[in-house]
Amino acid sequence: MQSSFSTLDWIIFASYFLLLIITSVILSQTKIKTSRDYFTGSNSMPMLAVAISVLATSQSAATFLGGPEYSYKHDLTFLGFYLSAFLAVWFVAKVLVPKFYAINAITVYEYLEHRYGETSKRYAGIMFLIGRLFASGARLYIGALAISMILFSDILAIHIAISIAILMIGALGYTYFGGVKSVILSDIIQAVTYVGAGVAVLAYLYYSIDADFSTIMRTLQDDNKLRLVDFSFSGGFTIWTLLTGWFLLNIAAYGLDQDMTQRVLTCKNRKEGERSLIYAIIFTIPVAFLFLVIGLLLYIFYQHPELSHISSSCVDQNVDGQSVKIFMLYILNEMPEGLRGLVTVGAIAAALSSTNSVLSAMSSVAVEDIYRPWLVKGRSEQHYLKVSRIMVVVFALLLYAMGMLSFYWQQYTQLPLLNFALGVMAFAYASLLGVYFSAIFTNRGNEKTVLWALIGGFMTVLLLQPYIFPIKVDFSIMMIVGTLVSFSIMMTGEDKRV
Repeated sequence: MQSSFSTLDWIIFASYFLLLIITSVILSQTKIKTSRDYFTGSNSMPMLAVAISVLATSQSAATFLGGPEYSYKHDLTFLGFYLSAFLAVWFVAKVLVPKFYAINAITVYEYLEHRYGETSKRYAGIMFLIGRLFASGARLYIGALAISMILFSDILAIHIAISIAILMIGALGYTYFGGVKSVILSDIIQAVTYVGAGVAVLAYLYYSIDADFSTIMRTLQDDNKLRLVDFSFSGGFTIWTLLTGWFLLNIAAYGLDQDMTQRVLTCKNRKEGERSLIYAIIFTIPVAFLFLVIGLLLYIFYQHPELSHISSSCVDQNVDGQSVKIFMLYILNEMPEGLRGLVTVGAIAAALSSTNSVLSAMSSVAVEDIYRPWLVKGRSEQHYLKVSRIMVVVFALLLYAMGMLSFYWQQYTQLPLLNFALGVMAFAYASLLGVYFSAIFTNRGNEKTVLWALIGGFMTVLLLQPYIFPIKVDFSIMMIVGTLVSFSIMMTGEDKRV
């Protein structure tokens, strides 16, 4: 394996971080007087900026690394995940977003206060914080994998710890001072960076293959790598799971997860909020396709040496047990200096775009849904703003710890990166879906059943995990069963407020 970085690579790497420092200083000049300003940007954010921010948040390092890995090993069926997301986003835009704007919400969980009472909001907020800690810790770890592999050529625990620290410091630089407004504007920078890096990889990889477009397409077709729809019942990303479990996950991700929905609540009005979501998924699909195509070209490069003229076909190897090496192998061994540095900052940008946003989201829920109504009464807005920034630091430390825990967790479970990153989201999502479906579509449930429904959905998903349940259960089944359990518990309670 080649040495990790050349002088030119380090110059690009340092220049990127200089850009982060300069832009974070500029964006931190935003005048913020209240916690609402800090968490919603005073409802002044342009619709397209919000859409790009949602795109950047949804496309984490799991896509940067896991997308090419999936298409290299399989085909293009993962693209169906985003078509499922398009249907889910339409549902969220037409059903959930109007309800959030109608109550002038700062967090999505305020709707449960409107529907069932104040403690319901608190319960949902706590569930979000637990679930988001799991999911974002996994995302952070995956981003650290890329940085560690490129900077240190390994994924030893100490190097993962350093890589996670790099990401957390970068995320704090944006979030601490400027709040969600800085996060949204910085997401535009990160999106341009990592999409640009992806395009650069794609171009270099394509021109390094000694074959024309038609030959490449014919080879991929002969090897059944261009399949878009899977009609089997094998789990994964089949048409059946995409229209059920994955559809539910996307509703929760875009409509019930404060990490994503906080952006939508910064728009000027409900209509712009709805449009920002629709545009976000329209922008997301070609970006996801870009990284899947990179995986297909990696397959041609390594598995068809007669077209790439490498010495022999590549047997998919692991670095310390991690199955993402195929993309890292190409970056480290085949890319010229300069481009390797650009791809490194692209991986960091992908990780940062999802990390800085979650710090703002978790802080908003902790302050607005738990701290403000429950622990402290009658304090000034300056007090809540100070607490908001303190919570950003607290959650940065917690996410750092969860990122390290994910390092050992994923090694133990041996799950592929995409499955691992998406799978941990099910813990909170299934519970929240059951509660919100009850709140929106029925007149059942109350504060007591909200608590038990959240616990029931979480425990159901936990018990179905491969390290507990003796039979392998597909992720989509976990989502369906967890949502049904949560919804059923809600149905046992009568809403006395109706």
